[in-house]
Amino acid sequence: MKTKTGRYSAYIRPFSYILDFAIINTFAFLILSEMASTIYFIIFISLSWIIIALNIGFYEVYRFTKVIAIGNQILKQFALFTIFCFAFFGIYSNDSNAKEILLYTTASILVVGSLKIFIYYFLRKYRNVSGANIRKVVLLGSANRLDPLNSFFVNNPDYGYQVVQTFFTELDKKAAIEACVFFVNKEEVDEMYCSLFDLNDSQVSNMVEFADENSKVLKFIPETKDLFTRNLKVDYYGYIPVVSLHKTVLHDPITKLFKRIFDIFFSLIVIVFLLSWLTPLLALLIKLESKGPIFFKQGRPGIDEKEFFCYKFRSMKINKTTEKEASKNDPRVTNIGRFIRKTSLDEMPQFINVLLGEMSVVGPRPHLWSQNRAYGNRIKKYMFRHYVKPGITGLAQVRGYRGEIETDKDMVNRIKYDVYYIENWSIILDLKIIIQTVINIFKGEEKAY
Repeated sequence: MKTKTGRYSAYIRPFSYILDFAIINTFAFLILSEMASTIYFIIFISLSWIIIALNIGFYEVYRFTKVIAIGNQILKQFALFTIFCFAFFGIYSNDSNAKEILLYTTASILVVGSLKIFIYYFLRKYRNVSGANIRKVVLLGSANRLDPLNSFFVNNPDYGYQVVQTFFTELDKKAAIEACVFFVNKEEVDEMYCSLFDLNDSQVSNMVEFADENSKVLKFIPETKDLFTRNLKVDYYGYIPVVSLHKTVLHDPITKLFKRIFDIFFSLIVIVFLLSWLTPLLALLIKLESKGPIFFKQGRPGIDEKEFFCYKFRSMKINKTTEKEASKNDPRVTNIGRFIRKTSLDEMPQFINVLLGEMSVVGPRPHLWSQNRAYGNRIKKYMFRHYVKPGITGLAQVRGYRGEIETDKDMVNRIKYDVYYIENWSIILDLKIIIQTVINIFKGEEKAY
C-alpha cells in the first residue's frame, strides 16, 4: 500500500501564531486592568511576542525537536514576555499591579505552552497511526556511517521519515552518486542525507548545487563537529548529529507574514490612490493609438516555478512574438508604449498580482519561460531565484540590470544580485530598492525601452 504524504507544516505555524495572539489578547482583557483594553497595549504585546519569538526561535519546532528543547523555549518566552509587560505598565500606567501582570503572563504561557506540546505529541501520534505526513528520504554514503541514521528512522516512525532508497559508496562512489541524483530526479523524494566523510569537497559542492537547482532539502551526516561552519546548522536525531544548510531569512514564516502584510498595504495604497485614476487615462491613450486590449497578460514562472499570469498595460501592437523580450527601437512598441515603458508605468498593474499574493513589491523580476529554458542549466544558482516570490522591482533592476539580455554576462550579473537579495534580505534593503526605483523612474534609465 502506498503511503500518503501530507504537507501540513505550512499551515501549522500560521495557525499557531493566530492561536497564540488570540490567547495573549484574550487573557489581557480577562485578567488585566482597563489599560489592557487600549489599542496601544494590544499592539505592544503582539509586537513584543513576535520580537521575542524571533530571537529565541520559539516557533522553530520540527519533527526531530526534543521535548526538553520545547520546554526551554517556553521558559525563555515566559521570562522575556513578563519583563516586557512589566516595562510597559511601569512606563504607561501608575496603578500597575505586579500580581495581576504575573498572573496574566503565567496564564498566557501555560495555555500557549500546553497547546504547543499537545500539537507536538498529537502530530507524532498521528504520523505513527495514520502513516500520513511522511517525508521520503534517500541516504548516500558508506554502510557503517548510514546504519545509525537508518536505524533511527526505522525505530522512530513517529518522526515521520521513510527511507525509500539507500546508495552505498564503498564499491563505486561515482556510480552511487549518479544513481542517487537520477533517483531523486525521477522519484518524489523530499530530503537527501549524505555522509560528509564519504564525499570529497568537489562532490559535496556538486550535491549542494544539485539540491539548489532542484529545490531539494540536503542534509549531511558529519564525522566530527570540527567540520561545522557558520553556514551550517546542526540538529540531533536522537544522539545522531545531522548538518543542514541554513535557510534564508525569507523562508522564516514570521518574515513571510511581515512581508505579505507590507505587500498588501503598499499595493492597496498604489491601487487606490494611483491606479484608480491612471488606468482610465492610460486605457484611453492605448485604445486611441492601436487596436487591442488595455492590459497584456503573460504566463511567467513564479515561486517554486509555478506559473502565474503577470499583468501589464499593453505597450505593443498585437503580435505573435510575445516570448521575445523588447529590444531598442523595437517596431512592436507603440508611441504611448515607449513612454509607459520608459517610466515603468506599464508595470503598475502588477500591484494586482501583489494583492493576489502571486508577486511581491520587491523580489527577483519574473523572467520569460523562454529565458528559464535558455539559462536554467547554464548559469549557476539560476533556479535559486524561484525560492521566493518574484517582484515588481528588484536589486538587479536598480543596479542597472533591467531590460534586454544582450549577453550571458548580463544574466549572470542579474542572478548574482537576485541571489544576494534572497540571502541578505532586510526591510531596510526593500525600502532602499523601492526608493531607488522611484529615483530611477524620474532620472530615466538607458535600458528602459
